[in-house]
Amino acid sequence: MRYLALCSDYDGTLAHDGRLTDSTIASLERLIASGRRLVMVTGRELPELLDVCPRIDLFEYVVAENGALLYCPKSREEKPLAEPPPKAFAEELRKRGVGRVSVGRVIVATWEPHETTVLQTIRDLGLELHVIFNKGAVMVLPAGVNKASGLKRALDAMGLSPHNAVGVGDAENDHAFLSLCECSVAVANALAGVKDKADIVTRGARGEGVSELIEHLLTDDLASFEPRLNRHNILVDKEAHLRPYGVNMLLTGAPGSATPILERLAERAYSYVLVDPEGAYEALPGAVRIGTTQRAPTFEEVIQLLSKPDESAIVNLAGLPAGEREAFIIGLMPRLVELRQRIGRPHWIVISDLRGLTAPDINTVVRMGPAGFELEAGPSVTALQGA
Repeated sequence: MRYLALCSDYDGTLAHDGRLTDSTIASLERLIASGRRLVMVTGRELPELLDVCPRIDLFEYVVAENGALLYCPKSREEKPLAEPPPKAFAEELRKRGVGRVSVGRVIVATWEPHETTVLQTIRDLGLELHVIFNKGAVMVLPAGVNKASGLKRALDAMGLSPHNAVGVGDAENDHAFLSLCECSVAVANALAGVKDKADIVTRGARGEGVSELIEHLLTDDLASFEPRLNRHNILVDKEAHLRPYGVNMLLTGAPGSATPILERLAERAYSYVLVDPEGAYEALPGAVRIGTTQRAPTFEEVIQLLSKPDESAIVNLAGLPAGEREAFIIGLMPRLVELRQRIGRPHWIVISDLRGLTAPDINTVVRMGPAGFELEAGPSVTALQGA
């Protein structure tokens, strides 16, 4: 399963006039029953959200206040993700005639046409704040806080990567978190600018569109939309691109030749595990080296490291006797498969230098490897490309 989390805006996406329909609730329950997880990403302040959404319990986390507040419905714990503006800011807005000023845990919000006064007040008070618009709403937040920053904190808490998330929204303040997710979806009623940038646009509006998306997730994990998902393709050379999912590769070349591709994966925040039988890879960006020429790695420390978000690993088998390396690789594979089924990572599995493996063992590894499995081989094993 590629997409483990559905991250959705509330108003205009899940909800119509602030309410969830029974059919939308049923679809969300079906999604959860499939083993997937739900995150709400909304500009609303938490008290008003709790008033209008009685099924907040469906969501593992709620990112409220446009990314400034993280709420866990199960524990009812609220966690502000930034320092709020000084109280003098909201007071000054009211003094300058700005109406309907709302103050949350962090966010300060009002409505158009007060945006000019809001910006002037920020400048006059010398505050490091920015303004986000949402269909007439004018939301003021600390610099760097938006729906994407809040969603990243939620996914980190869940142990998930944005590469295993699909996001759905409808308005201009959704651009940031939709761009963060591996797949971005706009419901049919979304603003034109949101539709233009989305990977998928639903036929249905609001909750019907989300239910439509859920049906596609349950049917084939969005595999039928894969040809459209080009924005994450990875440049291999001047003309060739690599899809980040559903690709099996056999590379030939000297040990270490996979470094350029692994560097590009790291740049795009894809996690990988590189099994290095000969210790040919000293260091790679963003990867932790496990094992030395004197100490062999263990299965447990590999899985423990890869369970953390944003971690990649180089598994150095040089400390194992040559005759035991093959068994280690065969034993590690089912553990990596189970980990990927549970948390979607590592996104890539790489085995360097297959010269020590027999052909039957290579076939076993390939069969056990999930989609996105990469093999690197030295020049003496180019004949094994058909394995």
